[in-house]
Amino acid sequence: MQTIAPETSPSVARERLLLPQLDAFYRRAEPVLYALLRFVFGVVMFTHGLPKALGIPHGSMADPMAGSTKMIQDVMGLPFAPQLAFLVMLLETVGALMLALGLWARPVALLIALQMVGICFALGPTWPWIDRGIEFPFLMGFLALYIAVRGSGQFALERKIGVSI
Repeated sequence: MQTIAPETSPSVARERLLLPQLDAFYRRAEPVLYALLRFVFGVVMFTHGLPKALGIPHGSMADPMAGSTKMIQDVMGLPFAPQLAFLVMLLETVGALMLALGLWARPVALLIALQMVGICFALGPTWPWIDRGIEFPFLMGFLALYIAVRGSGQFALERKIGVSI
């Protein structure tokens, strides 16, 4: 077993694998799995935005857009709640599709991370999800933050068009 320095930083040693034969597999699989992670995250976000956009029930919410507006206005106490709810719907539909396709993932994911902070604030300090807690928005927020820093990755639409942020 040998230690190999990564291409990005020669002073940092790579991990020593118990089965070094797996190194090539891990290197090939990582960009594909990251693209899949980004895609699935975008699809999950889209499933929350589409009912708002179409005005159809979502889970126990008969009117998800009204629910978002109510949370923004009554729980968070923010002005312009209908307009902010509309922006949330756009982020969860158009932004989610952009994220899934790998188009400007950094700014979209950063906005989603900020949205998750707002949701954690609105739902907190309860932790268990079964009690409308914050553990899932907390996790989603950190996942979005990771995507915001990492970017769209190797398999992304922005690579095809040649413009990334």
